[in-house]
Amino acid sequence: MAEASPPAFGDFDADTAVALERESGAERMFSAAVSPNWRAGRGPHGGYLAAMLLRALIETVEEPARAPRSLTIHYPSAPEPGPIAITTRIERAGRSLSSLSARMEQDGRLTALALSAFSVPWAGPEISELEMPPVAPPELPFWPGQPPHPLLPPIAARTVKQARFGGAPFSGGEDPMEIGGWLGHDEPRALDALSLAFFSDAQIPAPFMRLTEPNAAPTIDLNVHFRAALPLDGKPLQICLNEVRTRVIHEGFFEEDGLMWAPDGTLLAQSRQLAILLPPPSS
Repeated sequence: MAEASPPAFGDFDADTAVALERESGAERMFSAAVSPNWRAGRGPHGGYLAAMLLRALIETVEEPARAPRSLTIHYPSAPEPGPIAITTRIERAGRSLSSLSARMEQDGRLTALALSAFSVPWAGPEISELEMPPVAPPELPFWPGQPPHPLLPPIAARTVKQARFGGAPFSGGEDPMEIGGWLGHDEPRALDALSLAFFSDAQIPAPFMRLTEPNAAPTIDLNVHFRAALPLDGKPLQICLNEVRTRVIHEGFFEEDGLMWAPDGTLLAQSRQLAILLPPPSS
């Protein structure tokens, strides 16, 4: 038997592609394929599946002026590599805002359930009490990056990271459960809402700063708020500053709050997820 080829990199768009199979009223059925190249621990990476779901939702809206504003996903079970079906539904389309749902199923089994909101811009005050952390700019050239930590899953190779603050993973110290740094795809690619959905779950889990050995950390639910339209001022971005923090781990569950920034300090997205720390296989 021939040896398996190594994972191909730079295929984010190919591996999140969806194809419209059927349309009936407010519903659309898409086919897609879960790639084995985006595995994280015991199943596909949650941010990878989020990007695939968001792509189907964007194609359902079919109105560029209505940008994604919110995406909430629950992950009841992990799909296996292979064909998958995504059913989207426009629950309501108003004059300015559309509310949609999406179901991802494999062999009749629910693997992800999503709700989303798309809207045109609204007039209103521009106020923000958030500021990007004062960090050193990215080191150039950004690509190729450093190899990921050897104890991290293969999904870590699908991004390029330059750490700027936070402790060392699996050091078992008393540092805060937070980490931040510059983040991009594993090859140059203009950032868009699909990238931000993926990046919302792409940083090293913040609780790893307190652990001494790797744990699987599957996502239970993920919420992303998109706070800026891309590209900014017509200039495509390829990297962002990503920071995540955890404050509580209880009964195995932990929350993780994330912020994503453009290099000029523009807030691109906010995220929050609930995840669970599974014990190492040897325990």
